[in-house]
Amino acid sequence: MGVFTFEDETTSPVAPATLYKALVTDADNVIPKAVDAFRSVENLEGNGGPGTIKKITFVEDGESKFVLHKIESVDEANLGYSYSVVGGVGLPDTVEKITFECKLAAGANGGSAGKLTVKYQTKGDAQPNPDDLKIGKVKSDALFKAVEAYLLANPHYN
Repeated sequence: MGVFTFEDETTSPVAPATLYKALVTDADNVIPKAVDAFRSVENLEGNGGPGTIKKITFVEDGESKFVLHKIESVDEANLGYSYSVVGGVGLPDTVEKITFECKLAAGANGGSAGKLTVKYQTKGDAQPNPDDLKIGKVKSDALFKAVEAYLLANPHYN
Protein backbone atom coordinates (compact mmCIF):
# COMPACT_ATOMS: atom_id res chain seq x y z
CA MET A 1 0.00 0.00 0.00
CA GLY A 2 1.28 3.45 -0.91
CA VAL A 3 0.38 6.71 0.79
CA PHE A 4 0.43 9.87 -1.27
CA THR A 5 -0.05 13.20 0.53
CA PHE A 6 -1.19 16.50 -0.95
CA GLU A 7 -1.70 19.81 0.84
CA ASP A 8 -3.79 22.85 0.01
CA GLU A 9 -4.60 26.14 1.71
CA THR A 10 -7.51 28.51 1.28
CA THR A 11 -8.98 31.64 2.79
CA SER A 12 -12.53 32.79 3.40
CA PRO A 13 -14.19 36.00 4.58
CA VAL A 14 -16.35 33.86 6.92
CA ALA A 15 -15.27 33.63 10.58
CA PRO A 16 -13.60 30.30 11.49
CA ALA A 17 -16.15 29.22 14.11
CA THR A 18 -19.08 29.86 11.74
CA LEU A 19 -17.37 28.09 8.85
CA TYR A 20 -16.46 25.12 11.09
CA LYS A 21 -20.02 24.80 12.33
CA ALA A 22 -21.38 24.82 8.77
CA LEU A 23 -18.77 22.40 7.38
CA VAL A 24 -18.57 20.02 10.34
CA THR A 25 -21.08 20.13 13.17
CA ASP A 26 -24.08 21.25 11.08
CA ALA A 27 -22.91 19.92 7.69
CA ASP A 28 -25.77 17.42 7.37
CA ASN A 29 -28.20 20.37 7.31
CA VAL A 30 -26.14 23.10 5.62
CA ILE A 31 -24.54 21.25 2.70
CA PRO A 32 -27.82 20.07 1.11
CA LYS A 33 -29.05 23.69 1.32
CA ALA A 34 -25.82 25.10 -0.14
CA VAL A 35 -25.34 22.54 -2.93
CA ASP A 36 -28.35 21.68 -5.09
CA ALA A 37 -26.85 18.34 -6.16
CA PHE A 38 -26.77 16.98 -2.58
CA ARG A 39 -29.91 15.04 -1.72
CA SER A 40 -29.30 13.52 1.71
CA VAL A 41 -26.82 12.70 4.43
CA GLU A 42 -27.59 9.68 6.58
CA ASN A 43 -25.69 8.05 9.43
CA LEU A 44 -25.22 4.35 8.68
CA GLU A 45 -23.18 3.69 11.84
CA GLY A 46 -22.29 5.74 14.90
CA ASN A 47 -23.53 8.88 16.62
CA GLY A 48 -21.74 11.58 14.60
CA GLY A 49 -18.37 11.27 16.33
CA PRO A 50 -15.23 9.37 15.33
CA GLY A 51 -16.04 6.02 13.72
CA THR A 52 -19.36 7.25 12.31
CA ILE A 53 -20.03 6.22 8.72
CA LYS A 54 -22.21 8.58 6.67
CA LYS A 55 -23.82 7.93 3.30
CA ILE A 56 -23.97 11.10 1.23
CA THR A 57 -26.34 10.89 -1.72
CA PHE A 58 -26.14 13.37 -4.58
CA VAL A 59 -27.03 13.77 -8.25
CA GLU A 60 -24.24 13.88 -10.83
CA ASP A 61 -24.73 13.71 -14.60
CA GLY A 62 -28.44 13.11 -14.00
CA GLU A 63 -27.80 10.00 -11.88
CA SER A 64 -28.20 9.43 -8.16
CA LYS A 65 -24.83 8.49 -6.65
CA PHE A 66 -23.32 8.21 -3.19
CA VAL A 67 -20.07 8.26 -1.23
CA LEU A 68 -19.36 6.79 2.18
CA HIS A 69 -17.52 9.00 4.66
CA LYS A 70 -15.97 7.70 7.86
CA ILE A 71 -15.33 10.33 10.52
CA GLU A 72 -11.78 9.87 11.82
CA SER A 73 -11.53 12.74 14.33
CA VAL A 74 -13.38 15.84 15.51
CA ASP A 75 -11.47 18.58 17.38
CA GLU A 76 -13.93 21.41 17.96
CA ALA A 77 -11.60 23.25 20.35
CA ASN A 78 -8.94 23.59 17.63
CA LEU A 79 -11.36 23.68 14.66
CA GLY A 80 -10.00 20.43 13.26
CA TYR A 81 -11.79 17.59 11.48
CA SER A 82 -10.73 14.46 9.66
CA TYR A 83 -12.76 12.04 7.57
CA SER A 84 -12.09 9.36 4.98
CA VAL A 85 -13.89 8.42 1.80
CA VAL A 86 -14.26 4.64 2.24
CA GLY A 87 -16.77 3.73 -0.48
CA GLY A 88 -19.00 4.83 -3.30
CA VAL A 89 -18.21 6.78 -6.46
CA GLY A 90 -15.59 8.97 -4.77
CA LEU A 91 -13.23 6.03 -4.33
CA PRO A 92 -11.30 4.85 -7.40
CA ASP A 93 -10.71 1.08 -7.72
CA THR A 94 -6.97 1.50 -7.06
CA VAL A 95 -7.49 3.41 -3.79
CA GLU A 96 -8.14 1.87 -0.35
CA LYS A 97 -9.30 5.16 1.15
CA ILE A 98 -8.82 8.91 0.85
CA THR A 99 -8.39 10.80 4.13
CA PHE A 100 -9.03 14.53 4.44
CA GLU A 101 -7.57 16.40 7.42
CA CYS A 102 -9.00 19.92 7.74
CA LYS A 103 -7.99 22.70 10.09
CA LEU A 104 -9.39 26.24 10.28
CA ALA A 105 -7.79 29.24 11.97
CA ALA A 106 -8.34 32.98 12.19
CA GLY A 107 -7.54 34.77 8.95
CA ALA A 108 -7.39 38.34 7.75
CA ASN A 109 -10.20 40.79 8.55
CA GLY A 110 -12.14 38.37 10.77
CA GLY A 111 -12.18 35.63 8.14
CA SER A 112 -10.65 32.16 8.05
CA ALA A 113 -7.50 30.48 6.87
CA GLY A 114 -7.93 26.80 6.09
CA LYS A 115 -5.42 24.03 5.61
CA LEU A 116 -6.34 20.74 3.97
CA THR A 117 -4.17 17.63 3.86
CA VAL A 118 -5.34 14.82 1.58
CA LYS A 119 -3.87 11.33 1.89
CA TYR A 120 -4.51 8.74 -0.81
CA GLN A 121 -3.90 5.22 0.48
CA THR A 122 -3.59 3.13 -2.65
CA LYS A 123 -3.88 -0.61 -3.13
CA GLY A 124 -0.58 -2.35 -3.80
CA ASP A 125 1.86 -0.10 -5.62
CA ALA A 126 -0.80 1.85 -7.57
CA GLN A 127 -0.27 5.56 -8.12
CA PRO A 128 -3.12 8.09 -7.84
CA ASN A 129 -4.52 9.02 -11.25
CA PRO A 130 -3.61 12.68 -11.98
CA ASP A 131 -7.03 13.25 -13.58
CA ASP A 132 -8.78 11.92 -10.45
CA LEU A 133 -6.68 14.30 -8.34
CA LYS A 134 -7.64 17.30 -10.48
CA ILE A 135 -11.34 16.37 -10.48
CA GLY A 136 -11.25 15.82 -6.70
CA LYS A 137 -9.69 19.23 -6.10
CA VAL A 138 -12.24 20.97 -8.34
CA LYS A 139 -15.13 19.26 -6.51
CA SER A 140 -13.65 20.01 -3.07
CA ASP A 141 -13.09 23.68 -3.94
CA ALA A 142 -16.62 23.97 -5.35
CA LEU A 143 -18.15 22.48 -2.19
CA PHE A 144 -16.17 24.86 0.03
CA LYS A 145 -17.15 27.89 -2.08
CA ALA A 146 -20.82 26.83 -2.15
CA VAL A 147 -20.94 26.61 1.67
CA GLU A 148 -19.10 29.93 1.92
CA ALA A 149 -21.61 31.55 -0.48
CA TYR A 150 -24.51 30.11 1.53
CA LEU A 151 -23.09 31.60 4.74
CA LEU A 152 -22.48 34.98 3.13
CA ALA A 153 -26.05 34.99 1.79
CA ASN A 154 -27.38 34.02 5.24
CA PRO A 155 -25.47 36.30 7.63
CA HIS A 156 -27.67 35.38 10.59
CA TYR A 157 -26.63 31.71 10.42
CA ASN A 158 -24.82 30.71 13.60
